[in-house]
Amino acid sequence: MTAAMLTTCRRHCAVAVALLLAGCASAPDATFDLSAAQSLKPLRALQGQLSVQEPTAMAPTDSDRIVVRPTSDTVATLRGAQWAERLPRLLQTRLLQSFENARLLRFVGRPDGRFVAQFSLNTEIRRFDVDLSQGEAVVEISVKLVEEGAGHVVAAKIFSAKRPVAGDDGSSAAAALDGALGDVMGEIVVWTAGRA
Repeated sequence: MTAAMLTTCRRHCAVAVALLLAGCASAPDATFDLSAAQSLKPLRALQGQLSVQEPTAMAPTDSDRIVVRPTSDTVATLRGAQWAERLPRLLQTRLLQSFENARLLRFVGRPDGRFVAQFSLNTEIRRFDVDLSQGEAVVEISVKLVEEGAGHVVAAKIFSAKRPVAGDDGSSAAAALDGALGDVMGEIVVWTAGRA
């Protein structure tokens, strides 16, 4: 093989590799966010300080993927769609903002050691998915209000909400889950107000 033929072969190989890589590259996932609860009932102002822990969750909910249930006993993730960050962290942020929007406590924040909280809000994400067989978004969060000094559970409750889903795409799923979460967070804020 001559030098000219070798050069031509290398060029063709480089073009083929570039086309192959371009074909393998997929479009970036659509990214969706969640909203804090806004329309809350007027609440009496309290002087306490609340620490909101990051929710616990099992895989695949403990990720940035949007979870769907094709049937009652199967779990999958929605292709081409994701949350703006890991779901437990995102929920913690929006729950904090919901408390701030309600102007409920003197201070509410993450447990980062910068303040001493009288109460801690511990949550577990039990369901945060779209049930495709029923055509609805389901949010279920278990909440425990813990007195920091004594370390005992003051109160506990499971909150849940459902919203119909307009379609099986990422935008429809995220909108329905956001609506259901808003209902749940509003109830959590009001419930906490009567116990903290």
